[in-house]
Amino acid sequence: MPYPQERPRRLRRSAAIRRMVRETELRVTDLICPFFVVGGRNIKTAVPAMPGICQLSVDNLLQEVKELQVLGLPAVLLFGLPGRKDALGSGAWDREGPVPQAVQALKDAYPELVVITDVCLCGYTENGHCGVTQKGQIQNDLTLELLAKIALCHAAAGADIIAPSDMMDGRVGALRAALDGEGYSEVAILSYAVKYASAFYGPFRQAADCAPSFGDRTTYQLDPANGREAMREVVLDLQEGADLLMVKPALPYLDIVRRVREASSCPLVAYNVSGEYAMLKAAAERGWLEERRAVLETLLCIKRAGADLIITYHALEAARWLWAEER
Repeated sequence: MPYPQERPRRLRRSAAIRRMVRETELRVTDLICPFFVVGGRNIKTAVPAMPGICQLSVDNLLQEVKELQVLGLPAVLLFGLPGRKDALGSGAWDREGPVPQAVQALKDAYPELVVITDVCLCGYTENGHCGVTQKGQIQNDLTLELLAKIALCHAAAGADIIAPSDMMDGRVGALRAALDGEGYSEVAILSYAVKYASAFYGPFRQAADCAPSFGDRTTYQLDPANGREAMREVVLDLQEGADLLMVKPALPYLDIVRRVREASSCPLVAYNVSGEYAMLKAAAERGWLEERRAVLETLLCIKRAGADLIITYHALEAARWLWAEER
């Protein structure tokens, strides 16, 4: 056999060489940490399906974020758990609710922190759906009016970015018009542009107390079988004024992350969702995976697929590991 003219292993022979030729870098500044916020004080309630994740009152949230700031993590995403629910989800735009209170406290304590708020009704309605229902049907346009109230409430509290996750048609345009009309033109919109009706949201629904009481969300979230439809959603949201795009979930849809990346220069966020987090945690607890390596490899691969930013429940742990590596 002739001596090979090309030997790729030459560039793998040492850690220093591998670092020199590495194509993709995962950094602390690529990560966004989600939190579940409740009213009251001194509350820290563990979420059984998501080891290490808790529902937090604002005072405890501030303590958690303090370490994130030290590590250099740039942003948080807030989900609220209200004290009451009703048919319209009116607690979602209550200025004394957990999310507006958390936004104000975070911006006062950490002015440079980027605060993103989830805009949706699912955690606030009695039936757990993302839109207003009448006779068992989601009322798209009525929902848009209520989403605008939520967005304005969060903007008034000081949110930097609002993130509509409801998947109603026309919501980005409706929220952009509402924000601009009330003088919040600098508040950005991170659109859940491509949100699939996925089985991987189960642990989140426990954490946010937002499982539907009837039916499912397949009439407004994307069919997992569809890729071209995802690109249609991306085009529509960009036309309506989205500043950033999201693909959710991340791991089962890395092909979609890549397609969106190639189709748009808009900043792209991938959501490493609760089910993906829970799977790694469960395997690590059983000794089936080395957690640190598995987590960092997972996040690196999401980044390699084309994501600029990653929302992940591993954010704090990953930030600690990356911070140590960088030093």
